[in-house]
Amino acid sequence: MKLKIAFDPDIVALMQAEIAAGEKAVSAAMREAGISLKSAWRGQITGAGLGTRLGNSIRLASFPKSGDSLNAAALVWSNAPVIIGAHDKGPLIRSKDGFWLAIPTPAAGKSTKGGRITPGEWERRTGLRLRFIYRRRGPSLLVAEGRLNSKGRAVASKSKTGRGVATVPIFLLVPQVKLRKRLDLARDAERAVDGVPGLIVAKWLQV
Repeated sequence: MKLKIAFDPDIVALMQAEIAAGEKAVSAAMREAGISLKSAWRGQITGAGLGTRLGNSIRLASFPKSGDSLNAAALVWSNAPVIIGAHDKGPLIRSKDGFWLAIPTPAAGKSTKGGRITPGEWERRTGLRLRFIYRRRGPSLLVAEGRLNSKGRAVASKSKTGRGVATVPIFLLVPQVKLRKRLDLARDAERAVDGVPGLIVAKWLQV
């Protein structure tokens, strides 16, 4: 006597279909979690007044690049990690050479190279010499003898009589600066991770 056992529906086919559904669910959940985290980080950065350009440094990559997988993952990072990290941690900044940090006042203007202008660049640009003034209380100063133009920038005076010439503070000198913590990226990352299991279940039920 010959016996034959058949399963209807096909269990193997059902398992394969369920695995495929799981792959789609995990991949979709990780993509959504990555998009959500990227959006949250960009929102934090622009909300802290750091600008959309720095916010757009936040990028997202999903893996695998094509197809679905139970091991799908999402990577969110910044193309400006040093700047982002500084605002996220609020570090203590000291001068590299152990002397002063020169913080430009509005009268100093901006660097032509982007970022903060340095004392050396300011002297080359204006042709004026900076003079050091030590103060026991408050930051010491680098000042120049000149005048303020219509934009509030210190420039050389063309007056032969000295009229309108004043001692203008150009840089504040401090031994160190504590950068204020303006971001909390870990908070949003933890929320994204905590939400992944629920996303997977929801996506699986939709398949």
